[in-house]
Amino acid sequence: MMSNIKWLGWVIVVVGSFLPLVHVPILGNWNYWALDNRLAVICWALSGVALLGIVLDKNILLKISSVALMLFFVFTIFAVKYKAMDSFGFVFVKSLQKTLAGVVKLRWGWLVEFAGALLMLLAPKKS
Repeated sequence: MMSNIKWLGWVIVVVGSFLPLVHVPILGNWNYWALDNRLAVICWALSGVALLGIVLDKNILLKISSVALMLFFVFTIFAVKYKAMDSFGFVFVKSLQKTLAGVVKLRWGWLVEFAGALLMLLAPKKS
């Protein structure tokens, strides 16, 4: 028997990948696909593994994919911050470089992504 909490967590992660994750001035809000197509595919592939764990009732597969998703989200956040800093690498004054990189802001979609993965991770074994 599948837990509704697991399903809810999975839906939240998938929907969260379409929500605004990063705000870039002038360009607007970006989701996973706008950030990088490869990152979006990895997110959806990990979500697919989690779905497989839910459907096949393999709790260990679900837990591993949930942890992998959370690690992937953390990796993506650091990658976004690094890329923002690297994009302004031509600026020789470090304080100005940090200021310019600081205009790239994380959005509320990350909270949704982490909440969904956490729901899947903490979901009871049986419903």
